[in-house]
Amino acid sequence: ARNTMFGLYDMFSGQNLSKMTIFALGIMPYITASIILQLLTVVIPSLEQLQKEGEAGTAKINQYTRYLTVVLAAAQATGYAYLFHKQGALSGNPGRLVLIIVTLTAGTTLLMYMGELITKRGIGNGISLLIFASILTSAPAGITAWYNGGPMEKLFFPLIALGIVVAVVFIQEGQRRIPIQYAKRMIGRKMTSGESTYMPLRVNMAGVIPIIFAAALLALPQTIGSFAPNWQGFINHHFAPSSWTYILVEAALIVIFTFFYTAVQFNPVDQADNLRKHGGYIPGIRPGPPTAQYLDRVLTRLTLPGSLFLASVAVLPSIFIKYGGFSQATSRALGGTSVL
Repeated sequence: ARNTMFGLYDMFSGQNLSKMTIFALGIMPYITASIILQLLTVVIPSLEQLQKEGEAGTAKINQYTRYLTVVLAAAQATGYAYLFHKQGALSGNPGRLVLIIVTLTAGTTLLMYMGELITKRGIGNGISLLIFASILTSAPAGITAWYNGGPMEKLFFPLIALGIVVAVVFIQEGQRRIPIQYAKRMIGRKMTSGESTYMPLRVNMAGVIPIIFAAALLALPQTIGSFAPNWQGFINHHFAPSSWTYILVEAALIVIFTFFYTAVQFNPVDQADNLRKHGGYIPGIRPGPPTAQYLDRVLTRLTLPGSLFLASVAVLPSIFIKYGGFSQATSRALGGTSVL
């Protein structure tokens, strides 16, 4: 089903999971590994120290991310192979199942290599381009559904799509520039003049990660319901994507995850310490703890509208399906992960 965990992973794999192709796992294990490593840098001092060592530390963390990606892909492939085998979708001896697991893991590893190669060649962010290509595979179905839809859908879909794209670009590129002044310093026998610059704080610093977190959590009840028929009625009533319970819980989770992930990515105390070490300060704000408090206050004010915007973009498709008479294929092309 589309609203289960399998539907979510199938979207990110470009419908390869439903066809059980070599790239059935898609790039999701790499995304999961990257998120896990980012969260671990907050709680493991050695990883936090690596992150502060510049390019050498970043290269080491990237290497750990690759190893974790292979482990997660192998575990995920094992789970899928076992599940499909128990349901009768896959038949064969253990040797064949091992071959399937190795093949699926190799497919994800190849995608990871392709993504890093695209980034290295300067074409763009390889992983983001692969995700974009995977999601884009559902565009023909959305266009077909719009063409075969009713008059209201045909008329308002292009206008709403254009408005959402403009709003997403506006919020994604929006930033608050904090002025930074550097004091004069003596380097050797030369006195450097103080220079002015700024620290950009983005409105949506968390990106699309909060929507992925919320979608994954809300897909769990549907996944559990598919294996527990006794709970299916309750889950379908309260956790259907068009129900207000689902919409409100999804919006609340996105707001919470946006604040959480932003706090993981940007540490005001570390930023204030770095400024003080390099002789920088914010005009009108004392260096040290007052600077950290100021940055935290500004970031909170920026994150709140950013989180509300992410929540509104994510729930728009469900509202369009429920009240606008839009088809599911058309509405899913408008919001959440697809647009971002």
